[in-house]
Amino acid sequence: MRTFIITLVLASPAWAETPIDGDAFEALVTGKTLTYSNATGPYGIEYYAPNRQVIWSFIGGECEVGKWSEVPTEIGPSICFTYESEPDPQCWYVYDNDGQIRADFVGRVAGSILYQLAETEPLVCGGVGA
Repeated sequence: MRTFIITLVLASPAWAETPIDGDAFEALVTGKTLTYSNATGPYGIEYYAPNRQVIWSFIGGECEVGKWSEVPTEIGPSICFTYESEPDPQCWYVYDNDGQIRADFVGRVAGSILYQLAETEPLVCGGVGA
């Protein structure tokens, strides 16, 4: 029985990790521009301004202003984003893996989609760099 419990815990990384809270997330991202990628490659870029404000753009798309906040869940803190065109929060569990940020979409049933975030060049919107 002991072997089964150890194997179960080791096979379940979500149980072994605790999502970071809003303060830790803010310290990691404020003033940075991050590229969001999944298994198929980069799909979006976001600049993290002070006061939990963001500017988001899909690759090749229009820029959109938004904000983020911490929302508690049963698993731990989540980071939720709202945008001008999308007022319903989009929430993520965010993990700091030795300086690399990973996010799992909250509420995804049948396996999480993992997003690797990497710091990139400043986001340029309407000819103005962020």
